[in-house]
Amino acid sequence: MNLPSKPLAGLKVVELGTLIAGPFASRICAEFGAEVVKVESPDGGDPLRKWRKLYEGTSLWWFVQARNKQSITLNLKHEAGREVLKKLLSEADILIENFRPGVLEKLGLGWDVLHALNPKLVMVRLSGFGQTGPMQDQPGFGAVGESMGGLRYITGFEDRPPVRTGISIGDSIAALWGVIGALMALRHREVNGGAGQVVDVALYEAIFAMMESMVPEFDVFGFIRERTGNIMPGITPSSIHTCADGKHIQIGANGDAIFQRFMRAIGRDDLAEAPDLADNAGRDARRDELYGVIDRWAASLPLSDVEAALVRAEVPASRIYSAEDMFKDPQFLAREMFLSAKLPDGKPFKMPGIVPKLSETPGSVEWTGPTLGEHNAQVLGTLGYSAEQIAALKAAGTI
Repeated sequence: MNLPSKPLAGLKVVELGTLIAGPFASRICAEFGAEVVKVESPDGGDPLRKWRKLYEGTSLWWFVQARNKQSITLNLKHEAGREVLKKLLSEADILIENFRPGVLEKLGLGWDVLHALNPKLVMVRLSGFGQTGPMQDQPGFGAVGESMGGLRYITGFEDRPPVRTGISIGDSIAALWGVIGALMALRHREVNGGAGQVVDVALYEAIFAMMESMVPEFDVFGFIRERTGNIMPGITPSSIHTCADGKHIQIGANGDAIFQRFMRAIGRDDLAEAPDLADNAGRDARRDELYGVIDRWAASLPLSDVEAALVRAEVPASRIYSAEDMFKDPQFLAREMFLSAKLPDGKPFKMPGIVPKLSETPGSVEWTGPTLGEHNAQVLGTLGYSAEQIAALKAAGTI
């Protein structure tokens, strides 16, 4: 039986990234068949290897973020290290990097040099503020991008300071834009016969691009969207409610017919039939009243009963899932959102499944995050380095 090839099979990707944005972008490429070579410093490698919960000294996050990648070590301060990288890039389709702008240029590895070396190369550059503009040289993490891009300003409750979303979402969204840009550039190269190009993703712009109607609302009306907690102003009802057992549920009953079904399900036929609540504008005008009704109903029942009633009434809703909830959920399991893998000592563990689901050429996980420099001999060997040359590079501290 011939298994289908993955959609990115045949593509060669070199990653010069650390932590989140660059590595997440290349992880997606690796999951869908690209050959990804991750270049790390010989002095400890990607700091993500030591972030959050460690298992025998290595981050569990690392095993996920670096899956399907090959790890080589290169000291780019060494001329010999830069020469190895140039050989890699001369054969590559995509370079993904998230250094501060100017770092590669100082190493003699700027776009002009790399484009001349390999005119077909697509260079994805992920940075705090982009490769141009007055802030280009400033350091910027995802949290800064979320703040400058507008997300932090609108996240939280109106009577409290802004809050973060709970994950490094700015980095991850920037990574997604990076992959989208790379695929656009590859299509231009392969279908239109174009050359390689730079994909310039700024973290703050990656967030800014997600800010819905914020720009025209301010420009036309001078309206500034503020923090509103769990409700969606102008879209009613849609909020989080607390059940009798202290558990929480998100209910989205803002469709006209859905709202009517919901009100009947909770015994409020009067609200279901009220003419002024037949559309969203009318419901939003009575928002506080409606949320009070829903709050009292939810607070009178345990979460399981609230969920059951909403399922019967076909009202979109979800409990607020913890990881424990996900592990037991039939939908997660049916969609294979937990993959079985093994840690280096053979201990089994679960890692997140593949997104998106492709019907004909699905992605997969072939191996977990490698040890530092695990593929040095393999990768350098394919570049023409002999065993003696590889040993000399190691002795010199280049790898």
